[in-house]
Formats: sequence, C-alpha cells, structure tokens
Amino acid sequence: MSTLIRFGVSLDSELLSKFDSLIRGKNYTNRSEALRDLIRQELISKEWEEEGVVAGAITLIYDHHKRDVLGKVIDIQHEYQGLIISTQHLHLDHHNCLEIIAVQGRADEVKGLAATLKSIKGVRHSSLNMASTGKDII
Repeated sequence: MSTLIRFGVSLDSELLSKFDSLIRGKNYTNRSEALRDLIRQELISKEWEEEGVVAGAITLIYDHHKRDVLGKVIDIQHEYQGLIISTQHLHLDHHNCLEIIAVQGRADEVKGLAATLKSIKGVRHSSLNMASTGKDII
C-alpha cells in the first residue's frame, strides 16, 4: 500500500477560483481527488504516447444500409482479433447502428485499428476512448 503524502501548491487566485468552480461542477468533494484524477489522466496519455500496452474502446456509428459497411467492419475486426477483447452491436434506429469495440494492445496498433475503422465509407462517427490497463496507475 502506498503512503499518503501532503504537499503544497501555489496558484494564482483567479486560476484556483476557476479550478474550484470546475471541480464543483464535476461533483468532486475536494481538490485532492480532482488533482489525483488529472494526474492519472496525464499518466494515461503518456502511456499512449510511449506506445506501451494500453486498453480502450472504439465506438462507431454507421448506417447499416450503406453497401457492405457491416461486412467491412467485421472483416477488419477479424484482421485485428489479437487486439479486440469484446464487441457489442446495438441498433439505434432503422438505419443507424452503434458498435462498441473493447481493445487492449500496443498503442500504435490500437490507433491503427481505430483509424482503419474510421476510414470505412458509411461510418458516420468514430471515436477512440484511450484508457489504461490499470497496471501502472495508482
């Protein structure tokens, strides 16, 4: 178990006021928890920059009536099956589907998969939620 350490931070009063307003809006009960989350997010960003092993989720919105879009999505998923942990397919309405793809692997490979899926004609929206495997985040 890690040891809790207290330290002081000097901030401009206007910056601190804006920070306090921001964290109240996000329902933080104190500054420490908000700072911990900001630090963790920066550490996760660093994992992605250093091309380490990461986890995340790719979301796609596409019109399944567009010619062969679903077939292309499935074909690409088979090509990258070593990165894909799980997929979930949801029907949003008569035309639009939401595909959620949970991934884990080297950051550059995960980014490549996300870019490949995004480039499919008929994909209306795509996003990559970059997360961590949790192994190095306290």
